[in-house]
Amino acid sequence: MVTKKTHPYFNVPNYRGKHGKMRVKNRWRKQKGVDNKKKKRIAAHGASPRVGYGNAPSVRGKHPSGLLETTVHRPEDLAQAAGKLAVISSTVGKRKRLLIQAKAKELGIRTKGRVAS
Repeated sequence: MVTKKTHPYFNVPNYRGKHGKMRVKNRWRKQKGVDNKKKKRIAAHGASPRVGYGNAPSVRGKHPSGLLETTVHRPEDLAQAAGKLAVISSTVGKRKRLLIQAKAKELGIRTKGRVAS
């Protein structure tokens, strides 16, 4: 199992969503204003993304199971997925998804994604 570091939400201050009902949204865009409190790093306005929040290179880009992920669009793409976790693309339809899952089971490759029913 791979355990990644946690970080706080990087909220956008003074965000007024549709009709002014949402005050703060959980996404990050760099603050641009000259007098913006978040840009000035005033602690009461919350954390901002920094280098220290990054994960170790040995963990970065890995699935919690410890395998690297690779996106698969068709059954032939499973050849490059040996020893990795095959993530079936969301744009793949039911018929091709079943083919990919069957071939992955043959080759002993783990798959991730919506299960065709």
